[in-house]
Amino acid sequence: MRVDELPEWLPGWCADVLGAEPVGVRFALRSISAVYGLRLAGGRDVVVKARTDDGRAASCVAAQKLLAERGFPCPRPVTPVVGVGALAVHAEQSRPGGDLLRGDAPAVAVRYAAVFARLMAALAEVTVPPPLPNPRWARWDHRDSGLWPAIGFLDERDQRAVPGHVVDTAERARARLLAADLPCVLGHADFEAQNLRWRNGNVWAVHDWDSLAWQPEAALVGAACGTFASASPPTLAPIESSAAFLAAYQELRGRRFTLAEQEIAWAASLWPAVHNARWEALHGDRPVCGEAVRAQAAERLRRANALSAAK
Repeated sequence: MRVDELPEWLPGWCADVLGAEPVGVRFALRSISAVYGLRLAGGRDVVVKARTDDGRAASCVAAQKLLAERGFPCPRPVTPVVGVGALAVHAEQSRPGGDLLRGDAPAVAVRYAAVFARLMAALAEVTVPPPLPNPRWARWDHRDSGLWPAIGFLDERDQRAVPGHVVDTAERARARLLAADLPCVLGHADFEAQNLRWRNGNVWAVHDWDSLAWQPEAALVGAACGTFASASPPTLAPIESSAAFLAAYQELRGRRFTLAEQEIAWAASLWPAVHNARWEALHGDRPVCGEAVRAQAAERLRRANALSAAK
């Protein structure tokens, strides 16, 4: 992308908020958020993120800033969230480099669990308004009618394409999650390999802080133990690797989960996968998560004590 191809509002925003206009585009990505890596006049590199303003961004950016200032390996925001029309926009330091850590073996799971334990310990010291609603792929706690959270562009598609085993698994996992009576905490709800970078065996950067959530600790850890190996396309880790992640996390945090928390973790390990399996089916994509759910659901539901759905 060239500078003259940037959104019309962006050069002026950079001049007003950052004190310099962009003279180069290092990268541009668009998913739920639009992310622009920019070289500003004067030579400074920044990353500007813009997303639909749903009320979550200010809390996410505030938490990210506190963690970065305390030495956690993440980009440090250099602006607060600023409204631009219907968008919530902020800029952060560029933190390039590092490599993906690929693989889904138990030993890899333990390395990811160590980062997640460090992340959750750091967030436990952060106080911000809960970033609600939770990200759509983690929103099992929604209050919309029906099984799935209301997501217009998915809901308008033919739901008959979603396999019955995906719907059944989602119903059972969600029923177990909703039956939990656990306090909510702040946590990262998109803990995937694609959002971390490593250098010399150590984590170099954790990205995607737009994806903070407000849910029980066990649910956040459970989701992470299922998603940690995801690069592209997303996947569901093997059961033995999720088990290794959960065991390592508890050891590193110095607290063993109660039986109820163990069950909630296993139920939550399925929710991102069923969300992704639904996405695959509705878009006609290869059923990577769909097949993993088919193969693993029975055992994960057994460990979650979710063998039947609430009626």
